[in-house]
Amino acid sequence: MGYVGLPLTLLLCDAGFTVTGFDIDRDKISELEAGRSYIHRIPHTEIARVREKGFRATRDFQHLASQDAIVICVPTPLTEHRDPDLSFIRNTAEAIAPQLVEGQVVILESTTYPGTTEEVLVPILESGNRRGLVARRENTPENVASFQVAFSPEREDPGNDTVARCDIPKVVGGFDPLGAEMAVALYGSIFRRVVRVSSTAAAEMTKLLENIYRCVNIALVNELKLLCLRMGIDIWEVIDAAATKPFGFHPFYPGPGLGGHCIPIDPFYLSWKAREWDFHTKFIELAGEVNEAMPEFVVHSVGAALNDHSRAIRGARVLVLGIAYKRDIDDLRESPSLTIIEKLRELGAEVSYHDPYFPFVGHGRHYSLNMTCASLDNLTQYDCVLIVTDHSDYDYERIVRESRLVVDSRNATKGMSAPNLVRC
Repeated sequence: MGYVGLPLTLLLCDAGFTVTGFDIDRDKISELEAGRSYIHRIPHTEIARVREKGFRATRDFQHLASQDAIVICVPTPLTEHRDPDLSFIRNTAEAIAPQLVEGQVVILESTTYPGTTEEVLVPILESGNRRGLVARRENTPENVASFQVAFSPEREDPGNDTVARCDIPKVVGGFDPLGAEMAVALYGSIFRRVVRVSSTAAAEMTKLLENIYRCVNIALVNELKLLCLRMGIDIWEVIDAAATKPFGFHPFYPGPGLGGHCIPIDPFYLSWKAREWDFHTKFIELAGEVNEAMPEFVVHSVGAALNDHSRAIRGARVLVLGIAYKRDIDDLRESPSLTIIEKLRELGAEVSYHDPYFPFVGHGRHYSLNMTCASLDNLTQYDCVLIVTDHSDYDYERIVRESRLVVDSRNATKGMSAPNLVRC
């Protein structure tokens, strides 16, 4: 019941389905049962509305046996060694397997490498169920008790208000034709278009292609930004000019690093899987390296800007503006701000942050900050204000006017000029 599962729940409820939300997080279940939302872009009224339509939330996996379709929307992060971490998928499959009944369809939506559904999910579901069920294949006899399996990658875009969720085409690949048909029937009732592909692996690869395409192009403009800074050229002006071409070009924009659950992670999933086939994804890995280096570049830029203002980074008071990975959302997953804060601290800076979506930041899988959101009332107390996430709530003219030094990594101050303003 996270950033993927909860929005999907709303669509299903509105289409007339009776939906049960499963999660192991007690707090999430309590909030949903009380008709409240914990995701900023989903108002409380939406949860209260679907509660009236019969939506229920639970931690009790025994209720799975009464469902016709089971949709898995769990995280797929990386390990410390940048290998795929499928523990959430495995644990969820192990919880589902004992409850499976004949005729159910299990659909995985989590982004992962090609082969996960067939090689990881299906064996767990088959070995762990109590009724001797098998995942239906094309050659499975009709008299054999079975369940169906499919993969359909999530396509959530937090903060995007221009495209309705139901207008985003849904890709579906089945473990067998019947599984595909069942998944198409389900998603076809809530999405305007369903795109069926030949297999679960093809659907899994589709998701990786989408995100690696973005990763590679972002790496390209990040590298060009570094070159343009040395050449005294405004990369943002160049991108805007190139975007006037009506064919053959799609604009991507540089930034302080990649964030979110997909784009920083997906290239490593494919690179890991490619090694099984004795294939080295040089181009993809290079793009990942370029993007991963951006937080370090931002920290270096802060140090250089402070030095130009006769201030060392050690002991400097730095305010980081925006810690969400993307503008106007309440999502910290893989946010470059977290890395930047940690690196500034390592260099001896006294770091504070402000973000309207996060009154407090504790600890997560790869960070432990334990910081409280600072006020914007007295910006002169900071030696540097660093813009990392360009929330639209910020008054950037006021921030530049009242700050000693502003370092902008997002071009949030586009069109502004001031002696205390540095863009990186």
